Amino acid sequence: MAQVLKQTFNPFQENTYIVYDETGECIIFDPGCYSAEERAAFKATIEKQELTPVRLINTHCHIDHVFGNQFIMDTYGLELEMHEGEVPVLKAAPQSASMFGLPLPSGNFAGEPGRFIDAGAVITFGNTSLKALFTPGHSPASLSFFCESDRFLIAGDVLFMGSIGRTDLPGGDFDTLIRSIQNELFPLGDDVTVYPGHGPETNIGYEKQHNPFL
Repeated sequence: MAQVLKQTFNPFQENTYIVYDETGECIIFDPGCYSAEERAAFKATIEKQELTPVRLINTHCHIDHVFGNQFIMDTYGLELEMHEGEVPVLKAAPQSASMFGLPLPSGNFAGEPGRFIDAGAVITFGNTSLKALFTPGHSPASLSFFCESDRFLIAGDVLFMGSIGRTDLPGGDFDTLIRSIQNELFPLGDDVTVYPGHGPETNIGYEKQHNPFL
């Protein structure tokens, strides 16, 4: 059975997720660890849980989700996986950080993509499988990851409790985002737990009934 660990990092209060199962293998989603203290906290969590990171995935590549990419790549010998359509966003990360007045972590903090994930791809680790769903709108090629067996979704910044991802950044589009949520996420089932890129988890059924944007 897959389980989800959340750590919240950086000035944007971004949720980094570690998804693991009984084998001890895990996937790291959107490492936002920005400072040396945050990177140490992340590493301590992996060690405490006795986990073996086997994949590094970005749901999308806004700066708050990629600050820890190079750290993860260097520490655990992983390559960065993402949708090819997010490459321009990843390449713009250093400029974006400067615009927000954030000193950059040492080195190429955002990393370089090593493998691209297509919509519909099945992502596996240990005894667990997740399906990649194409959910653009907040960013040009955001992916969400659905675990059918354990009924949860790693949603990036697509859907939040009572809200949705902002659409005023380059590559964002409100109508596209709403279609992504209605066509890709709603059919998954009301019982599906949603782990968003910011804030607390929610579920599909709650958002159908209470989210003012939907």
